Amino acid sequence: MSFRRPISERDQLDLFHALPGDLAPRDAQDLMAYPFFSLAKSRRLAPIAFKAGAILIRVEAVPEHGMATIWDADVLIWAASQIVEARDAGLRPSRLMAATPYEILTFIGRGVGLRDYDRLKAALDRLQSTTIATSIRQATERRLHRFSWINEWQERANHRGRPLGLELILPDWFYAAVLDDALVLTIDRAYFSLTGGLERWLYRLVRKHGGRQEYGWSFDLGHLHAKSGSLSPLKHFAYDLREIVRRQPLPGYRLTIEQPTNSAERLSFAPVASLPFPRAPYRLRAGTRPEDKL
Repeated sequence: MSFRRPISERDQLDLFHALPGDLAPRDAQDLMAYPFFSLAKSRRLAPIAFKAGAILIRVEAVPEHGMATIWDADVLIWAASQIVEARDAGLRPSRLMAATPYEILTFIGRGVGLRDYDRLKAALDRLQSTTIATSIRQATERRLHRFSWINEWQERANHRGRPLGLELILPDWFYAAVLDDALVLTIDRAYFSLTGGLERWLYRLVRKHGGRQEYGWSFDLGHLHAKSGSLSPLKHFAYDLREIVRRQPLPGYRLTIEQPTNSAERLSFAPVASLPFPRAPYRLRAGTRPEDKL
């Protein structure tokens, strides 16, 4: 009796090689609007539980790796940027992606030393081991989609042991959102220079809700605290927000704290200029034939 080898997810996907060039950074709006990541650099094991109307989100970590952080999410920004660029260039993207650590690290503004490579692999471990359950883009509130940010990843090498880079498989929930034009926004490359977890989260929220609206947007601080998923008490969270307002680190936006009469404090934000985000020109990989774009 012969047994067939089970068909793996990898066997069913075409391999997409990362595109060269200085691509414009893109972010998925769902990830910008809701609490999906730890904002702390220390290991977080406490789950995120968020509910607003029909939106349910639960994020859980494992003790070995901890929860995926907002810095780890830079890898997903890289992946989204690659997928959108390929689609717009008439190429065929895939959930199975291949790249070198150097390509990913330089895109997200990191160093390329051995320590940076090790940190990237730790980030991939957290993205793969963190589990999410959400009702976002599901037919009903009770139908939850469960997934991890990366289904699997591996380091590749040739028969002589020479490194060939990384391969990773993205979840369908994320991939479908990125392929939808209405669910992706271009972000300022200066985002990668933001060092604090709270200010990184705040930039993504501001970019999502404030956009290019002349008069901006505002949230009361209690609502912002809930949307952040932060473990910090509201009092400390509000203090940290005021410090961010004092420093004004968010590229392209002006922040203010307002306290209307007989109302809670509100954080307001508006664009400081109406300049569009630059879009990097697409350049074909050396040796690519015109028919390869099909």
